[in-house]
Amino acid sequence: GSRVAVVGAGPAGSFFSFFLLRLTRNLGMDVHVDIYEPRYFTHKGSAGCNHCGGIVSESLVQILATEGINLPPGVVQMGIDSYTVHMDVGSVQITAPAHEKRIAAVYRGNGPRDSATVEFLGFDRYLQDLASSEGASIIRKMVIGVEAGTELPRLVCADGHAAQYDLVAVAAGINSNLGYNIEGLPTGFRSPAAAKTFICEFHLGADLIEQHLGSSMHVFLLDLPKLKFAALIPKGDFVTLCMLGKQIDVDLVEAFLASPQVTACFPGGSLPQTVCHCFPRINVRAALQPFADRFVMIGDSGVSRLYKDGIGSAYRTAKAAANTAVLEGIAAEDFRRDYWPICRSIDIDNQLGKLVFAISHLIQKSRIYRRCILYMTIKEQEKTVGIRHMSSVLWDIFTGSAPYREVLWRSLHPAFIAGLFWSLIAGNWLPGKNGLAARKPHGQ
Repeated sequence: GSRVAVVGAGPAGSFFSFFLLRLTRNLGMDVHVDIYEPRYFTHKGSAGCNHCGGIVSESLVQILATEGINLPPGVVQMGIDSYTVHMDVGSVQITAPAHEKRIAAVYRGNGPRDSATVEFLGFDRYLQDLASSEGASIIRKMVIGVEAGTELPRLVCADGHAAQYDLVAVAAGINSNLGYNIEGLPTGFRSPAAAKTFICEFHLGADLIEQHLGSSMHVFLLDLPKLKFAALIPKGDFVTLCMLGKQIDVDLVEAFLASPQVTACFPGGSLPQTVCHCFPRINVRAALQPFADRFVMIGDSGVSRLYKDGIGSAYRTAKAAANTAVLEGIAAEDFRRDYWPICRSIDIDNQLGKLVFAISHLIQKSRIYRRCILYMTIKEQEKTVGIRHMSSVLWDIFTGSAPYREVLWRSLHPAFIAGLFWSLIAGNWLPGKNGLAARKPHGQ
């Protein structure tokens, strides 16, 4: 008989609703779930967009399959089977383990602005429909506030609609102002720290994408200030550019787009016009106490993986919150005991992630180390047997498929350090042996 409100039908909100309803049904419990979401995720451009690069990591694809959630072909725009790393000293392609296309490139809405009508379903709408199939009701209203002065929390919508619920789960995302409104409640909650990023879409057409980019995600390690990560992601007829770092601005975007390593990825070395772009914010530090009695923040409203796999973080926090609510309780202490440890583990791993990206940034600033990384990766990719230490570290940094602590631990392996030391010498000071120009990625 309990009534649950979920604010936001992005991945976190839809996953939470799906798992809560499936679990309560299996336990014979009658619970009603309302999802407040004004967007249908079926519109093109900003009206249906959810401000995301749109990569579902290989680890999450596998985890969802074990949950019985298999992404249909209409949702996946392209299977990514490799990463191509571009530096000023050269490029190298890192193939996926077992040569499988296990990374899914998706649209969160229904595609970029001005794109032609095509038969596919956006990832967020697919998850929203999944939650609806379990019995969730979608209410097309925008929540602008949460009141906690009464016994039950009360939602207030932009049109004046208000309703009380036994439990409120907020998954509005870090680009919503709702979190700042909730800070005024006596819950102890404080919004996550955020950084500004850049995402845009280029229209090329499937044939040119296959010719110049292939089924590879193109990653750039360039010596540009504030830039932590940048990638071109092929999706059907479009290419998504995603730039992450500390407060990306227009000057940095222009400098990046003008670099020869980027322009070389496009036909004739010339960038097409962008069809849409935005500067969304991302979560770079966890919220303070994202829970209270009958109240929980999930997804990047609470905590998210640093720079990578935000959809995976949404899945983990949403499922943990749903399990806590159903199996343990909805008091603040229940969430503190059974939900917060999941958030805390992500936050601790993010601290190690900051160290990983700090090291990566130092490499980006040193030409000697860039040649070292390139040499070691090229030699590993030429091997048919044996462990590819550098390739596996780079793969997991780019894909977000492994925790940062695992990436850091593997980078301390003696074989990795020995290979790095030799590559530093061979890649820079042994003429005729470095082979830095021996391989060219797809389309180069």
